[in-house]
Amino acid sequence: MRFVTAASGLALALLMCTTLPAHADAPAQSRQQIEKVVEKFRLAIVNKDKDNFMKLFLREDITWAAAYEDASLDRIMARRTNKALPRPKKIVGGSPREFIDDIAKATEPLEETFENVRIDADEDVAQVWFDYSFKAGDYRENWGKEAWHLVRTEDGWKIASVIWSMKLNPNPPPAAGAK
Repeated sequence: MRFVTAASGLALALLMCTTLPAHADAPAQSRQQIEKVVEKFRLAIVNKDKDNFMKLFLREDITWAAAYEDASLDRIMARRTNKALPRPKKIVGGSPREFIDDIAKATEPLEETFENVRIDADEDVAQVWFDYSFKAGDYRENWGKEAWHLVRTEDGWKIASVIWSMKLNPNPPPAAGAK
């Protein structure tokens, strides 16, 4: 067994302190890189850009799940003409690919906005939590809280999971009321 003398221990501590500043900047650097991922996500929706959207994800089969607000599910049921159909599921899934494919098919401009973005990260893993609103044209379709987990790969930060709550707009879109 090797013992560390006080002098060698002090030298080791001083050596470690001189390397700490490089690591101390990593969370700030991680934050900036993750903020860029958030903006790329937003822009890919606005631009209906499937390729750049899919590059943001660790894999295509990540966790992708929404939890509908109970009042929103009640409104869906109330609007149905066939009340015998089962109540919609509270939790719905899908994939990033299905999401961006639907976005790309839409004829109206779409946008997801992010507010109160909170990022907790070290150099290798992160979580992002924010308030979101999803708009089709000028109509705010739904909103809620959204959370992502990210991992830093050789190719940069990648989204490993996306979950969100969903409150549907109680007012139908203007075009729906005109029909």
